[in-house]
Amino acid sequence: MFTGLIREIGKLRGRSRRAGVMRLDIEAANTAATANLGDSIAVNGICLTVTACKGSVFSVEAASETRNLTTLTTWRSGQQLHLEPALRAGDALDGHLVQGHVDGTGRVLAVKRDGGGLLVTVGLPPELARFLTPKGSVAVDGVSLTVDAGPFRDRFTVNLIPHTLAATSFQRLRAGRQVNLEMDVLVKAARTGQSLASLPAWAGEQPATRPAGKSLTVEELQAKGFRRRGARGPGGSR
Repeated sequence: MFTGLIREIGKLRGRSRRAGVMRLDIEAANTAATANLGDSIAVNGICLTVTACKGSVFSVEAASETRNLTTLTTWRSGQQLHLEPALRAGDALDGHLVQGHVDGTGRVLAVKRDGGGLLVTVGLPPELARFLTPKGSVAVDGVSLTVDAGPFRDRFTVNLIPHTLAATSFQRLRAGRQVNLEMDVLVKAARTGQSLASLPAWAGEQPATRPAGKSLTVEELQAKGFRRRGARGPGGSR
């Protein structure tokens, strides 16, 4: 699980393919220094597993399904990549819940300067747009962003503030660029009518049963520990 807050910008140093698996070698001193074999790292929003570490370079591997659903095959040597190690117990959740499971790709339609920031409009297929909600969250190349205008049937606009531009490679964003998109997991669950019976069981608990087609409710999310912003939890803590 990730937050969509980028911890480092790495550079692709090389890639190779063997037996249907693509290996990516990424230079990123801070990430490589703390990475262990088997760790999960989000690379431009794609959850990948560390398979090797040497100095300031770590390696990950991607199977064909990942390559088909993402922008990975378009990456070239020297390309900047957004990196975020997986959340650890006790880490702050300052962005939104991101799984690193890319739903598909979109294309940047327009980039407009807005003071010190950028207004970026992204086109996407209608089957992905239905999982957007006004002022809701979306991960674009692994970056947690808020829908600023829209969503519309085939596009949405986000506002990149100066801090986001400084922490990502988006200052070089141009119309025509393909980007990885992961829609908000809670919106996906609500709008597909996914039942709790089809979700993984919480620790020490069996999945609940529910009539087919009945949507996940706010009350059930709250019962599982999710709280509205500002709501007080047990013991009066926030």
